[in-house]
Amino acid sequence: MTANVIIRIQPSDFDVAREIAALTCGRSDIGAVVSFTGICRGSEDGTAIAALTLEHYPGMAEAEITRHAETAMSRWELSGIRIIHRVGRITPGENIVLVVTASKHRQAAFEAAEFLMDYLKANAPFWKRVDGADGKDWVEARDHDDAAAARWTKS
Repeated sequence: MTANVIIRIQPSDFDVAREIAALTCGRSDIGAVVSFTGICRGSEDGTAIAALTLEHYPGMAEAEITRHAETAMSRWELSGIRIIHRVGRITPGENIVLVVTASKHRQAAFEAAEFLMDYLKANAPFWKRVDGADGKDWVEARDHDDAAAARWTKS
């Protein structure tokens, strides 16, 4: 994989501008940067959320995300990728995930970012628990997330 692919799983927050600057620093071949930041909402379907707790299997999660980043690098002409996913307790308004893709052209950057987010949402090895007024519940997979990820499967 290219040296300009960074994947981190961490409990601490991240600075979106700093991550984009690190990805593009000294690069004159980049014509497009697309970023997606997932943020913890304060409610879901009218139910208040006090916090999310995200867990992962260390080593396995990084390896799986790396595998999908490699797929994106081979499928689109990308100059770099940054993926940061938080774990631990995250409260409403806090960042959860960052995906940044860089390319010579915007279409590749947009499509790769969307591909990576669809994978992270539907298939990445994370477990999410919602802490709300009614207690704590683990979040099940959702059909619309699976459908979004399935559209990237080559026939």
